[in-house]
Amino acid sequence: PKGVINDWRKFKLESEDGDSLSLSKKEILRQMSSPHKSFSKDDKDTRERFCRKMSMQEYELIQDEKEDETCLQKYRKRCMQDMHQRLSFGPKYGYLCELQNGEQFLEAIEKEHKSTTVIVHIYEDGIKGCEALNSSLTCLAAEYSTVKFCKIKASSTGAGDRFSSEVLPTLLVYKGGELLSNFISVSEQFSEEFFAVDVESFLNEYGLLPERELPALENGNMDEQDVE
Repeated sequence: PKGVINDWRKFKLESEDGDSLSLSKKEILRQMSSPHKSFSKDDKDTRERFCRKMSMQEYELIQDEKEDETCLQKYRKRCMQDMHQRLSFGPKYGYLCELQNGEQFLEAIEKEHKSTTVIVHIYEDGIKGCEALNSSLTCLAAEYSTVKFCKIKASSTGAGDRFSSEVLPTLLVYKGGELLSNFISVSEQFSEEFFAVDVESFLNEYGLLPERELPALENGNMDEQDVE
C-alpha cells in the first residue's frame, strides 16, 4: 500500500494544473510522493517530526480539493490500463495476413510464439463463402490482436490437390506448431449470409479464441465494481 499511496500522490501532483494548487500544497505533495528523499539519513528526528505533521496536512489537502474525485478517476484509468498491458504478453497483430506460398504458410505455423493461436483460412476466388469469411476474419483480427489470422489461396499452398473447391473454405487452427482444429467447408456451418459475429461464436464454441481485450477506458467512467 505504501507504494500505491506514493504513486497516487505523484500522479496527483503531475496532473494538477499549475494555477490550481498553491505552492505550499505542491511542496507537500512533492514531499509525500518521495518520502524517503526529503531528508538525509542522519536527520532522523527532523524527518519523523515532519512526517507526523505531513499526515495532518495530507488530510486537509485531500478534503479541500473538490476536483479530487476527477483526479482519482483518471488515476484508476491509468492503473487499469497499466495492469492490462502487463497481463497482455506475446506478439500482437490486429490484421488478416496474406500468405503468398507454402513456405510462408509453414513459417506462420512453425516459427510463431508457442502461446499464439494461428488461424489460417484456405480459400479461392469465386468459391461461395470465401469472400464473406475473409471479411469476417478481418474484423475478428482487429478484435483479437493476440491471435494471428492468415489467409492463403489453395493454389498457393503447394498442395492444391488436397484443397479442392468441395472442401473450401477451410479453416485450420494451430498453436505451438500443432494442429488444433480442421474445419472443411466451414461456411456450411453458417446461414447463407453470415458475419464476423457468427464466425466468432463458432470459434468460441470450440474454445479457440481468447478473452476479449479490455476496451479503452473513456474519461475514467467506471464504477467501483469495474475497479474490483
